[in-house]
Amino acid sequence: MGSDEDAVLDVAGLSKRFDGLAALTDYELKLQRGEILGLIGPNGAGKTTAFNLLTGVLTPSGGRIVLAGTDLTGASPEVFARAGIARTFQNVRLFRDLTVWENVAVGCHMRQGAGWLATVLSLPGARASEGRIRERSIELLNVVGLRAVAGQRAGDLPYGLQRKVEIARALATDPILLLLDEPAAGMNTAETAGLTESLRELAASVRAADGARLTIIVVEHDMRLVMALCTRIQVLNRGLLLAQGTPTEIQRHEAVIEAYLGSGRRSGKRHAHA
Repeated sequence: MGSDEDAVLDVAGLSKRFDGLAALTDYELKLQRGEILGLIGPNGAGKTTAFNLLTGVLTPSGGRIVLAGTDLTGASPEVFARAGIARTFQNVRLFRDLTVWENVAVGCHMRQGAGWLATVLSLPGARASEGRIRERSIELLNVVGLRAVAGQRAGDLPYGLQRKVEIARALATDPILLLLDEPAAGMNTAETAGLTESLRELAASVRAADGARLTIIVVEHDMRLVMALCTRIQVLNRGLLLAQGTPTEIQRHEAVIEAYLGSGRRSGKRHAHA
């Protein structure tokens, strides 16, 4: 790992409480350029809370979030997005009646749109901008293997392909950091294997706006995907950082094994917000 000064994401003492319930306590993360971090843990561990804090959906009760030298603590989701953080969601959120490429174009508009007035008036600059956005959308669909279905209605695609459309739309915002929230949810074994390979290729080929390798955080229950894809893994349990290390180290970590083995016995005591 690189030095602290090289960290693209520096999270210190991040905490969130809901009506006295500690959903996340003193979470720490220094993420280097090009890392693929897996964030795992039993149900109620605090993974979703962490994701929502890292994208501005929730305001932290304590701690700080610094992206590429910019302190985003307490900022709105829009500010997080413009600073370079993009995310997908556990439940696919596409514009089902738009075409596949139009869904991706929505992401492109954040950085490349000509503005609403120029678009409404159909000024030459707006037409040129729309052409560039369509070209970029098709390029990103090619990256995730969906160029052939660019003109199809997004809602008509199989669930696994809809997941890839959502990833392409997130990439369209030119992020520094991409957060994937359970990308394999609802997929069968073959679809998950295909997604894992697609994400590996994406991480190797896609560059952030500044030319650096894309950095990724993945929350995922499918351990095959996590172990095959991630360079480092953090384990949360009951809102606390339980362990972190390489996939091999995590698989052998006794406290991690105990947390997962015990999760079934504690299933009736899950945190509602985690």
